[in-house]
Amino acid sequence: MRIGKFEIFRKGFRAYYLLVISIVVLTIAIQSMTQYSLSQQRSTALIVNLSGKQRMLSQKVLNELYSCRYHNCDYAEMKLAVTKLYQMNRFLQEGNEALRIEPLDDEEIASQFRRLEPHVEWLYHKLKSFKNFEQISFNDVRYRVDRFVLIMDGIVTLFQKKAEKDIKTIMVIELELAIFAIAILIFEIFFIVNPIISRIMDQKRQLSEIAWHQSQVFSSHMKNISDLQYVLKVEKDPARQKEIYGFIGEELDELKKVSKRMLKSLEKAQNNNRPHHIVIKKVEDFLEKYNLMPSQEVAIGDGKAHSLK
Repeated sequence: MRIGKFEIFRKGFRAYYLLVISIVVLTIAIQSMTQYSLSQQRSTALIVNLSGKQRMLSQKVLNELYSCRYHNCDYAEMKLAVTKLYQMNRFLQEGNEALRIEPLDDEEIASQFRRLEPHVEWLYHKLKSFKNFEQISFNDVRYRVDRFVLIMDGIVTLFQKKAEKDIKTIMVIELELAIFAIAILIFEIFFIVNPIISRIMDQKRQLSEIAWHQSQVFSSHMKNISDLQYVLKVEKDPARQKEIYGFIGEELDELKKVSKRMLKSLEKAQNNNRPHHIVIKKVEDFLEKYNLMPSQEVAIGDGKAHSLK
């Protein structure tokens, strides 16, 4: 696959790509799961907090009504408390985008809200107008508030249990993801990192052998050829010169043999397939199936020379 002048998924760098991409994917997955977990915990904490405030608002409505009956009446506070109580009851069930509250999807909690609905509707319609403050029965309001608080206590408890269940689920998923990440890293250490290190050491050994041959065998033969050339220059006898030419030819033949042995040594190391080659070959086949790997290239990064097709 080519992007401009840059080629990705080259065979010469297949192991390196596989290692880097897997680490990046695992990092993104772990970070995404962590962010999702934090978001869920924030949402759950907000819902539990708002549910708890509903109980406080219901008590505030009762206190404000008592003040209006027997003390100074603050109609604005009463109106605000009743409105908040009514609206928040809707938000907790239907969700609210501004508050980042998701719609309720738990049937058990929804059934409790349905039990709560008549009391909320009664309080809202009876107390939304200050004209009803004198005619409405204080005992009726207290009964409705007591029922509201009792049912809301159960709803808060259910929200807390749901939150604990969600957190446990997320913890299990994170644990499974961590185990999977460790397994992938162990796999990469044995089938990618270790083979890369082994290949580097093999290449180093091969280079050492070449250097030794060059410094020892080649130097020896080249010195012999140089000496024979000097003797050839000073030798006047044609028969003797012909014999020296034969010696030079023998030295050249020896040099060819040394060169062939060096090439055979390199080919033997290159053809020595390791277990990770099978795994990487399967990945390459998958990439080639979806045209993600170029079919014509020359690469030597894996210790092999790939010919241009």
